[in-house]
Amino acid sequence: MPDATGLVQEIAADGSLTDPRWRAAFTEVPRELFVPYYYAPALGGYERLWRDDPDRRGRQRWHDGVYQDVPLATRVRDGELISSSSQPSLMARMLEYLDVRDDSRVLEIGTGPGYNAGLLCHRLSDARVTTVDIDPDITEDARRHLEAAGFHPHVVTGDGALGCPEHSPYDRIIVTVGMPTIPDAWLRQCVPGGLIVTPLATGLLALHVTDATHASGRFLPTPAFFVPLRGHSQDAGLTEGTFADVPTDALREDSFHFLRALSEQWLGPNEAYTLWHNEGRPARPRYGVTIDGEDRWAWLDSPEGPHRWPIP
Repeated sequence: MPDATGLVQEIAADGSLTDPRWRAAFTEVPRELFVPYYYAPALGGYERLWRDDPDRRGRQRWHDGVYQDVPLATRVRDGELISSSSQPSLMARMLEYLDVRDDSRVLEIGTGPGYNAGLLCHRLSDARVTTVDIDPDITEDARRHLEAAGFHPHVVTGDGALGCPEHSPYDRIIVTVGMPTIPDAWLRQCVPGGLIVTPLATGLLALHVTDATHASGRFLPTPAFFVPLRGHSQDAGLTEGTFADVPTDALREDSFHFLRALSEQWLGPNEAYTLWHNEGRPARPRYGVTIDGEDRWAWLDSPEGPHRWPIP
């Protein structure tokens, strides 16, 4: 029967969970406490699997799914996915990228069912963890799940784009929702020398904070696709363009689609292809983001280089 030990072995096999303290967290924090039910993809929609299903086979399917290395949809509203428990291997990579110390204070944007906050509490202690979500039903459920696992972090209902000033400053900010930009509030609430790990344009950005108005960092190798942040304006003003003239080999390449997502307001498909091809099909770690006061831009290879695109 699948269990936490087997899941940890699977995650570790691909090079994640090199830190024994994170490995212990994933082993000792039961994911099943945070997903008493979830929605599995089914023909035409979703099928609800739950812990208390009166049918033994249904309970077994629920349990087996909990300990697979897959994301689990935990809230679906009017057919739209609004919250999930992220893929454990991606969570493990993000937590290791976060590079916490024993005394780090961490803000999580996007509470979901609370599993990631539970892992952070196991590693750091309850008092050092704050987690924010805009949906009161989500935060209430997460609070119950965390209490069942023995954890009591600061669980706050609010707009994640505004951070959580009442428990700031933070040494680290980890974001588990899709973002179109980097909110100013995060920099203001982060200590100088702090680190923000956030999804942006299908990538994971490790942003090193200099002060309340300056930060810079590169994208990590890992692709990342998350449920978008709700509550904050998500209108990025993306331009439309046709891919009709883009060669098929580019359309098969994840690195091309990452460049498109990062520069879509400024480069059409053909311009993006020309750049991607001429620069040797650059992978995510060659890109970065710089924030300098009111100016913020994404770049290829260097913040001062020729290939730069403003971020909304």
